[in-house]
Amino acid sequence: MSDFREIPYKDGDVALTGLLALPEDRPRAAILVYPTIMNPTEAVLNKARELAKSGYLAFVADFYGSKPESMDEARELAGGVRETPGSYRQRLRAAIRALVGIEQVGNDLPIAAIGFCMGGQAALEVAREGAPLSAVVSFHGLLNTEQPAEPGTIATRILVCHGDKDPMVPRSQVMSFWEEMDRAGANWHFHSYSGVKHGFTNPDGPADNPALGYDASADRQSWAAMHALFDEVFELN
Repeated sequence: MSDFREIPYKDGDVALTGLLALPEDRPRAAILVYPTIMNPTEAVLNKARELAKSGYLAFVADFYGSKPESMDEARELAGGVRETPGSYRQRLRAAIRALVGIEQVGNDLPIAAIGFCMGGQAALEVAREGAPLSAVVSFHGLLNTEQPAEPGTIATRILVCHGDKDPMVPRSQVMSFWEEMDRAGANWHFHSYSGVKHGFTNPDGPADNPALGYDASADRQSWAAMHALFDEVFELN
């Protein structure tokens, strides 16, 4: 991770460490990257590196202040963070504050958030509560929430990239999300990839988990969709 700068920040008394990747020139925008339930993985860090190569400042958030050694530990840590909707969103807002506090961001650089798996849910959670972001993108993120968006609350563009064969996000959850977004009056796009499972952007996912599956086409198509949205939102050519 020598290409990342560690940025310490806090959520209350919990010490956290974000990872900052900078582009060669002035950033086009700042992108907050919420990682998976395993916290920053190499696959997530590679996505942040790609953002930096494309001219964006990328800041990878820290969910826990530590790196889980196993999925069981990750679930326990995530359960603590998500014990209440308030504690969850507080942890997510801490990352936004840390990003805004970075010198290269300041008050004039536009900000978006993306996330993967639990991080996709995190990006949608900050959108639901009206965070001042230009766009949020969820990659195989969970769509359920304990605090549905109120009408008129969502102030950001939303893109959801979803695997239609994701057993963690069944169609009933998809339909509930669509209805929630419509009630809220959100500006949202939803891309669904047939036959694609959870974790489709991660080529290093565990092979022994039948819910997961890397899909190179869905990975490329979803990443291209994100860039197309950013080009439009940030008026880039």
